[in-house]
Amino acid sequence: MDNAYIRGTGSYAPENVVKNDFFESVGSNDAWIQKNLGIKERRISTGETTSDLAAMAGKEAIKNAGLTPQDIDLIILATATPDRLAPSCACFVQEKIEAFNAVAFDISAVCSGALFATTTAVQFIKSGMYKNVLVIGADTFSNITDWNRRDAVFFGDGAGAMVLSHTHEDKGFIDFLLHTDGRGKDSWNIPAGGSLLPTTDQTLKEGLQYFQMDGPAVFQTAIKVVPESIKKLLSKNKVAIDEVNYLIPHQPSVRILEEIANRISLPWEKVMTNMDRYANTSGGTIPMMLDETVKKNLLKEGDLVLFAAVGAGWTWGTALYKW
Repeated sequence: MDNAYIRGTGSYAPENVVKNDFFESVGSNDAWIQKNLGIKERRISTGETTSDLAAMAGKEAIKNAGLTPQDIDLIILATATPDRLAPSCACFVQEKIEAFNAVAFDISAVCSGALFATTTAVQFIKSGMYKNVLVIGADTFSNITDWNRRDAVFFGDGAGAMVLSHTHEDKGFIDFLLHTDGRGKDSWNIPAGGSLLPTTDQTLKEGLQYFQMDGPAVFQTAIKVVPESIKKLLSKNKVAIDEVNYLIPHQPSVRILEEIANRISLPWEKVMTNMDRYANTSGGTIPMMLDETVKKNLLKEGDLVLFAAVGAGWTWGTALYKW
């Protein structure tokens, strides 16, 4: 059976570390951030662009896959913070890694982006159109954060990547469920800078170039839709929650992940997290967490892995993978 499997992974984050005590000036503190979000520190770019982070992660994934940039047929970059509005950030990445045989384009689904990009890549591989696809999730949310607000604590910068390749073996992606509900489009958004509200002196004065978030809406939506999607996906594929070895989720907050795990009856030790060191890197979260899990040699042949994410839009999704 034609399928796609994860052939190599990679990740990259800026060296600059910002710890929680930085946010005392905006009315937050280390104890609250750790208890509610699970974050101790995050990486913040000091000049590196999204494509810089993405290229570094992509190069590592290609190397770990035993391939060269010339072997890559397609690059799909999931990001909400491209270097420019046009052209696509994937074009910048293609040039930086010199993968000139590859088609390249972006996907915008914010925190769900990497999962949406992975789903798209699998379809290209299973159809026979492409053999090796580089999927990257990368964001520099530091560029869309108002550092004078308390919600500046949530995000960090980073990138993760994976090379997906064709296989006939009994491994790879089993199934996906993707969802969108545009009625939630205002719960997390960047108001200005698009065609609806172009950038002006007034929008800059009002700080509308920065993200705005309805925190309670994000929490309530995440703990509802993600467990529902996981249960539906597992039921569809006749897989019991006890058979799942690991959940590799987007990293929204420790409270959200704890509640999701509780609602699907998954032991917490099976939930992979790294937000204590990186915070929420949006599109980067799932591939960064996967790369870390791979490097720890936790994944064994035959393991069943769940991927899950929820992001602005609303967008959310789940995937089931056999290692």
